[in-house]
Amino acid sequence: MTLKKQLMVCTAAIALTGGAALPAAAAPWTRGYVVGAYEYAFRYGGRADFTRGAEIEPGVDCPHGSSIHFANDTQTRIAVARQKHRSQQEIDWISKPPGLDEVRAPVLTRFHIWNRAVAYRGYKRGIETYVNPWAADDPGQPQVTSRIGDGFNLDGKVKAGDFVSPAGEKGIDNNLYRAWGCDAPWRGNGNATLDLRANDKMQEGLYTMVIRVSGNQDPMNDSDATLEIGYSPDKIVKDARGGIAIDYSYRILQSAQYTKLKAKIKNGVVETEQVEHLHTPRIAWFYDQTGDTNFTKGKVRLNMSADGLSATGLLGGYRNWRELYTENTFAQDGGQQGIREHEDHVSLYYALRRNADGMPNPKTGKNDGISSVYRIKMSSAYVVDPDKPMDIPKLAGDEERMQAFLAIKANTIKGIETRIPQPVPPGTTEAAVGSFEHDIADLPTKDFFIKNLERPHYADEDKDGIPPWMRRRRGAPQPQQQQPQKPQQQVKNETPTALASVQKP
Repeated sequence: MTLKKQLMVCTAAIALTGGAALPAAAAPWTRGYVVGAYEYAFRYGGRADFTRGAEIEPGVDCPHGSSIHFANDTQTRIAVARQKHRSQQEIDWISKPPGLDEVRAPVLTRFHIWNRAVAYRGYKRGIETYVNPWAADDPGQPQVTSRIGDGFNLDGKVKAGDFVSPAGEKGIDNNLYRAWGCDAPWRGNGNATLDLRANDKMQEGLYTMVIRVSGNQDPMNDSDATLEIGYSPDKIVKDARGGIAIDYSYRILQSAQYTKLKAKIKNGVVETEQVEHLHTPRIAWFYDQTGDTNFTKGKVRLNMSADGLSATGLLGGYRNWRELYTENTFAQDGGQQGIREHEDHVSLYYALRRNADGMPNPKTGKNDGISSVYRIKMSSAYVVDPDKPMDIPKLAGDEERMQAFLAIKANTIKGIETRIPQPVPPGTTEAAVGSFEHDIADLPTKDFFIKNLERPHYADEDKDGIPPWMRRRRGAPQPQQQQPQKPQQQVKNETPTALASVQKP
């Protein structure tokens, strides 16, 4: 009897729908993700099975291989020899410091000598290189030659020099890849040095980025969905194997580094609208670099797995290329970053300027932006709103370094725009300030380098030339009424006008 009633109900339902099955009722849905890998969307063109030592194979992306600036004494000699004001002895001794085999730490000693030397490569003495990259000759940065690139058609045009996506889409704009894709620390097959460093620091708690996708139709197909992307104050949770644990809760802040976008989903591919400003956290491996990407004409594309446990994707737009330069250069200081990573930020500066392709400046007629695309990999999470509004927290212990970064960033951008050399503001370690004299103390020829290699000077340095902020960071006592030491032919850095009368010819 029960079976007969069930059959009668089914027959009636089929009759009412004309024989078609009833559609599932639409219901609100939400999927959340925490980003576990975040890097520039550069494509490695070498063989995946290439295993010859520590080399990175030349490939279709970079047929001449990765950049090799400052990789050895020969490359360093080329860099310092470009300055006509250097003596031959300076060039010879900088590239191969005499007495290096007599010191306790020859690699570190040479490192600091090179750091200080390459920090002053302007067209005349007294101009710091990394704050004023335009004042040095372009060393030449090898650029990507491949036609294949990840990204978006940001300008709606298909131009002769555009990339083609792996799926065959034409008109892809990703000139950051063209400019920096052959730079040694950003190139590799999942093992690029700075990618690894940035992801490691993010996973250790430097910052967290989350994404929330929602709609009212179906997670895999929804014509009216919403995507939110932003900063979370909660540290990433790892599983027992060191991977990103799934289904933990993370708050998403809407006060800053946050954007809400309209989106459409087809077969699990989320495609957002293009917005004038896309705010997200930016790639960083130190607190100084953290902040807002602020993509102009930005958008997001995600590929969500059917089970909702993972997703991959791209986000991008045009970024101010001057800001990109400062974020990479002053993560620590220009010389340290360049020598350790075998990159020359002067060449990276010229590559950015040369490849700028967006955000036209009506006053200068030049482009302030460069098309940039970032790659992300995510794990499922519960992305929730905080109980009450809150701002992005600050790290009190690192705020002094953050303010120093903002100051050197401002001076660098001012110098680029005015072509008036700018000084190195207090608070940084440019030209190995605070470490050079100490770390070459047992070198027999140290007096030559201390006398001839330039550096910024500041008020209240101690007898060893250590500025007050370095003493604070080391917990050292502050001297009483110590007069600053200013050798001849050194440029004072107390005021922004110290170099105002010096302009590039």
